Amino acid sequence: MSREVVIRGVGTSHFGAFPEKRVEELAWEAAVEALEDAATERSELGAFLVGSVFGPPGIAARVGRGLGIGSVPAYAIEAACASGTAAFHEAVTGVADGRFDCALVLGVEQLSTLFSGAIVPEATDPEGATGLPLPGLYALQAERYRHLYGLDDEQLAAVAVKNKRHGLRNPRAHLAAELTVGEVLESRMIAEPLTLLQCCPTSDGAGALVVSTARGEPGEVRVRASALVSGEPWDHRNPEEWGRLSVARAAEQAYAQAGVSAEEIDLFEVHDAFTIGEIITLEALGIAPSGEGASLAVSGHTAFGGAQPVNASGGLLSRGHPLGATGTAQIAEMAWQLRGHAGERQVAGAELGLVETMGGGAAGMDGNACVVTVLSKS
Repeated sequence: MSREVVIRGVGTSHFGAFPEKRVEELAWEAAVEALEDAATERSELGAFLVGSVFGPPGIAARVGRGLGIGSVPAYAIEAACASGTAAFHEAVTGVADGRFDCALVLGVEQLSTLFSGAIVPEATDPEGATGLPLPGLYALQAERYRHLYGLDDEQLAAVAVKNKRHGLRNPRAHLAAELTVGEVLESRMIAEPLTLLQCCPTSDGAGALVVSTARGEPGEVRVRASALVSGEPWDHRNPEEWGRLSVARAAEQAYAQAGVSAEEIDLFEVHDAFTIGEIITLEALGIAPSGEGASLAVSGHTAFGGAQPVNASGGLLSRGHPLGATGTAQIAEMAWQLRGHAGERQVAGAELGLVETMGGGAAGMDGNACVVTVLSKS
C-alpha cells in the first residue's frame, strides 16, 4: 500500500429481528457511533461506501441523507455475505491510493421483513431450480469433508457450543446460549448433518467503520492487509469442498501483504454461517492442515482463553448474520479487541487479528467473493 491506512472509528447496531425499524435506522445507529468514536466530522469524509445485499435501490443516498452526507462519491456494493468487507476493501484501497483521505464504510441488512427462514436461492440458478438453499449447500460441504477426512457429528456441534457460549459475553448478539453438544445435536434437523443450532440466524443489523490515513492518534487500528478475490468456476474437476479455495487464495494474498503467517495471528473473526464453514475456513487460513480443523473447537484451541480464539464475538452463529453488515461487524469487533475495549470478551494480549468473510450464492462458482483482512495495534 502506498499510504498507511487505519481504522479510526467503529460502531454497530444491536443484532436481532427488528421488523418495526427501517433499514436506514439500523444504518444510522451504527454510523453515528462510528463517527463519534472517530471524532470525525461529516465534512472530513471523501467517500461513503455501503455494503448490502437486499437493501433498497439508492441505499447509499438514502442513508447518507439522514446522516447529512452529500456531494461526496457514494457507492453501494454487493458481494453476497462479503458485501460489507468488500466495501471496506474498496475504502482501504481508495485511501491507500490517494483517491480520498477519509471514508465512512457501512454494512447493513434487514432480513426479518424479507425471509422467515432460509434465504430463497436465485430461481434462475440450478440451486434455485432444485430447491437447494445455502443450508443444503453447506450440508453437502460437510458430507464431502466427511468423505475426504472423516467427521463426527460431535465435532460439528462443538463449534456451535463454543460460539454460542462466546456470544454470552456480547451484549449486542442475537442468539447466545450455554449449550451442550447433545442439545445442539438434538435440535431440529435442517439439512443433514446440520441441525438448527448449527445454522446462523437471519438477522437485522448494521456495522460502520471510519477508514483514513494514519494520523498517529490514540485508538487507531492499522490495516496491515486487505485481499479480495472472486470465486472461480467450480465443477467436478475440483476435488475440494465448495468454498475452500476462495478462502485460501484470499488468505495467501493477505499474509503476503502483511508479512505474517497464520501462526502469528492472535485471534480470528471468521464466517461461521454454519458449523462446517468455520472448520473448513480455519484449514484454508492455515491454522490446521486439511482434515484436522474439526478438532480445533474440541481441543479448546479456538475457544476463549485458547491459543488462537476464533469468533470471540460469538460469530455469525451467535451474533447473527445480517449479510451486508456481517463483515463490518466482524471488523468492528476486531478493532475493539485490538484496542482492548472488548469488555468481558477481551482476548488478553491481542495485537494481531484476522477477519475473513466469504460470500456464497453464485451458481457454479467456488463462492461469490472472499475478503481476508489483517489488522494490528498501531
